[in-house]
Amino acid sequence: MALKRVVLAMGAGAALALALAPMVEAAPRRHAHRAPAAAPLVVDRVVLVMRHGVRPPTKTPAMPADVTPERWPDWPVQPGWLTPHGALAVSRLGAWDGARLRTEGLMPAHGCPQPAAVRIVADSDQRTIATAQSWSDALAPGCALSIDHRPQDEPDPRFNAIEAGLSPYDSTQADAAVRAATAPDGIGAIAAAHRPLLARLDAILCGARRAGCGVSAQPTALVPAKANGRPKLSGALDRASTAAQILLLEYAEGKPLAQVGWGRASAADIGRLSAFHALEFRLLARPHYVALTNFAGLAPIVREGLTGETRVTMIAGHDTNVANLGGLLDVHWQAPGLAADDPSPGGALVLERLRAADGALFVRVRYRTQSLSQIRSAATLTAASPPSAPVLPIAGCEARGIKGLCPLDQFLKRIEGQ
Repeated sequence: MALKRVVLAMGAGAALALALAPMVEAAPRRHAHRAPAAAPLVVDRVVLVMRHGVRPPTKTPAMPADVTPERWPDWPVQPGWLTPHGALAVSRLGAWDGARLRTEGLMPAHGCPQPAAVRIVADSDQRTIATAQSWSDALAPGCALSIDHRPQDEPDPRFNAIEAGLSPYDSTQADAAVRAATAPDGIGAIAAAHRPLLARLDAILCGARRAGCGVSAQPTALVPAKANGRPKLSGALDRASTAAQILLLEYAEGKPLAQVGWGRASAADIGRLSAFHALEFRLLARPHYVALTNFAGLAPIVREGLTGETRVTMIAGHDTNVANLGGLLDVHWQAPGLAADDPSPGGALVLERLRAADGALFVRVRYRTQSLSQIRSAATLTAASPPSAPVLPIAGCEARGIKGLCPLDQFLKRIEGQ
């Protein structure tokens, strides 16, 4: 009876704790034979290879006159420049990245990082410089981080190593690599397989007109590389890639749906048609020889970011740079709302260096991107509405039985062709 009165006085919660106490005490003895858990890998360096944010078409008119009878929509900035909406969407990424980097201890919880702790490199186009500025301003507000870039519109060979002659280049090897990417049936068969999607694109471009417009009429061909030039596409698939990307940018800019494909393109259309843009990169930018030679200007920056004292490195470049790196690593991604392997505006391959308790160093790759709808809304990214950032398996590279983990030295050999 005395014990019963004690239990009643303690209350139900305390009584439950008392009842469970012997079980809690016994647990360590029951599992004492287990080995201690391995120390977690710690992220101590991060490199981002990032595409610029939303821009208009790079020229006016956006495409040749025979593509569509329609007038292309107006944009608030010059051709090819980062738009205010694009800058806002990029700033959302900068704020998210900054919060994550502070959580990982790569940036101070309060105040500005030391100048040597963060390196930002941008190509010399207005859209890449402005992307770097928008991202860095949100990453570390009020800190005025330095951005390494050449004067606007002065070519920077680091971002276009083949055309700049920055590395040894054999155009015949480039042509062979691209032809191999079309195997086994060739470029004609690839174009034929895309006829239904080409027809849908023509319907958006042509509207009520049934002839004399669209992109599908011209046969697709591979254009051989010139000296210090990359192989190219011509014909239907080339034009389809450009047209599909313009429609995607219209949607991502937040234009009224009546202006996106002249009101004839849905969000689902945008996602399906982005397969043309991804296909162009699969054929022309991801093949190993082309990717290796064209990424040669950025590979030293990546190496320094993964082996030097700088804790965070961001490279603001282009979809081609992202595709080159993706090809070298043979990694694949899909931004929500886009086709597989299409580099999204503001999307980045994030290279994380991880240190084990025994000092061993590894690299893990993520693709960090907003969804197409998040780019369109430019809404603040939150824990409830985060960007996508899955770990990407690196083909042929795995360490300690962990998918997506690659030894640092092996990773560097992949991007440097050693």
